[in-house]
Amino acid sequence: MQALAPIALFVYNRPKHTERTIKFLQQNLLAPDSRLYIFSDGPKNNSDEEQVNEVRNFIKTVDGFKSVKVIESKTNKGLANSVIEGVTQLNNNYGQVIVFEDDLVSSPHTLTYFNEALNRYRNEEKVMHIGAYMYHLKEPNLPESFFYRAATSWGWATWQSAWQHFEPNIDKLIAQFDRQKINEFAIEGTMNFWKQMQDFKKGKNNSWAIRWYASIFLRGGLTLNPSQSLVNNIGHDGTGVHSGINDIYNVIINPKPITQFPTEITENKEAYQAIKAFLANRKGSFWDRVKRYLKQRFS
Repeated sequence: MQALAPIALFVYNRPKHTERTIKFLQQNLLAPDSRLYIFSDGPKNNSDEEQVNEVRNFIKTVDGFKSVKVIESKTNKGLANSVIEGVTQLNNNYGQVIVFEDDLVSSPHTLTYFNEALNRYRNEEKVMHIGAYMYHLKEPNLPESFFYRAATSWGWATWQSAWQHFEPNIDKLIAQFDRQKINEFAIEGTMNFWKQMQDFKKGKNNSWAIRWYASIFLRGGLTLNPSQSLVNNIGHDGTGVHSGINDIYNVIINPKPITQFPTEITENKEAYQAIKAFLANRKGSFWDRVKRYLKQRFS
């Protein structure tokens, strides 16, 4: 086996979330043999400073890994710039990287899955991204892992050979889409991926993830995913940069290791249909949406 991929963990101003994320990472079977790099962004304003300092005091005490290095930014780079810079740095140094943000709880087998997949598909140019999160899919007969077109950002990994194709310029990306590609990119209109692209251009979001997915998609790349999620996002409580209060995407983490990986480098049609069905129905009935809106409005 190649040397284990380093872990990049991006943190900001959520001490409780950060503590939980690291606690679960420490319980991973490969944690003692993995290098952890914690990138701490600087405060946007005075009101954030206390919590940023609380996070920084905690991360200086973290152990349980082969090594822990904390990188503190004096200025506020924002999540997108922090991720892009950190992922680029570790890819340049190690040729591969595993990426976490400060609101993800993981399985004890998540790092094992990442490293096995990174080693298995290292020389497959079409495979560009390893994802650990998956929606709660109703299709019971999916394989343990499969290839799919879209990239999830809640726990992921990649190689320098793939990351070098990341295109941050939104205009260059948008120029390569036609109507058919937009439809395919948006999973036949069931997910707002194209709107996220347009919103980025308008300055309404600052997502690195939508540009990374677009970069993969436009190269005809694929992402590897588990059929049952190996992480869960605990940031849907109104504290995240891009997350409101929402339980649509909550999942039960797979307690078992992934032992089966696809040998054919092609998108799994059954998985694609299962994901499309989930996305098309994820918001539930009219009354489900009303209740969710009221919960967000008055929380």
